[in-house]
Amino acid sequence: MDIKILGSGCPKCKSLEKITRQVVEENGIEATMTKVEDIMEIMQFNIMTTPALVVNGKVEVKGRVPSAEEILQILKKHQ
Repeated sequence: MDIKILGSGCPKCKSLEKITRQVVEENGIEATMTKVEDIMEIMQFNIMTTPALVVNGKVEVKGRVPSAEEILQILKKHQ
């Protein structure tokens, strides 16, 4: 599974990255996580508000920080 956290490094972006890493570790999910801060790369996903969670190339969440439970449900459907 390929997970990307899109964001410039704002507090919400850091929070999304932290929660996502926790969910991946706690549930033993096989995943590669990447933090994308380059605005040109973020724009390729048609994201206007960050943070955003991209799983296997699909934008799942944008403009907010979801709960750990919501992140887990999103990741489960990609397994």
